[in-house]
Amino acid sequence: MQIKQLLRRTPNKKQIGRIKFVLFVLCLVPFMRLIWLGINDGLSANPIEFVERSTGFWALFILLLTLSLSPIRLLFGYVWPLQFRRMLGLMMFFYASLHITIYLWLDYGFDWNDIVKDIIKHPYVLVGALAYLLTVPLALTSNQYMMQKLRERWKQLHLTVYLIAILGVVHFWWLVKKDIREPLFYAVVLGLLLGVRLFYKLRQIKLKSEKIRKMKLFLSV
Repeated sequence: MQIKQLLRRTPNKKQIGRIKFVLFVLCLVPFMRLIWLGINDGLSANPIEFVERSTGFWALFILLLTLSLSPIRLLFGYVWPLQFRRMLGLMMFFYASLHITIYLWLDYGFDWNDIVKDIIKHPYVLVGALAYLLTVPLALTSNQYMMQKLRERWKQLHLTVYLIAILGVVHFWWLVKKDIREPLFYAVVLGLLLGVRLFYKLRQIKLKSEKIRKMKLFLSV
């Protein structure tokens, strides 16, 4: 019980800053690892594919980690981790941007004719591109100024993160073709995260409707 109460206790600004710094460093570890492997010729026989898949993997991983913060609040009442959602979202965008840049530049040299042919031949490329395009407005509006300016529209816009996650998992699933164990794991994780949100949303709607029904019954008496 003491541990649970400790986790629910909101850290002060100094502690939050330290946690953010640690998270920031941890999120950069995969990027620094790629640089280290590149310097030491450790990017396998196909370095472009290795880096492309690595950045895509970490973009999806950090995205699911970001989406887990709200279910954690709903299930356990831990509110303070939500303060890291913006930073994690931007780190996801960072890796997603690296992923698509490697594809366009190193993989195809910005040859748009070949890129279009690849999209037609491999639909998972189109799904991945759509997921990335949807992340751009989220990254551009992930600041306090845009939150205050857009208000309720900001919340509606950032709900597209769930669609992005679904597209990301589909992109990964179609990419691997045969051995689907890893994308299946991410699909299950995403399903659980969405299930928690849906359960609490439906419960909230039910409680609200019951409250309205009781109010009408009270007024009719």
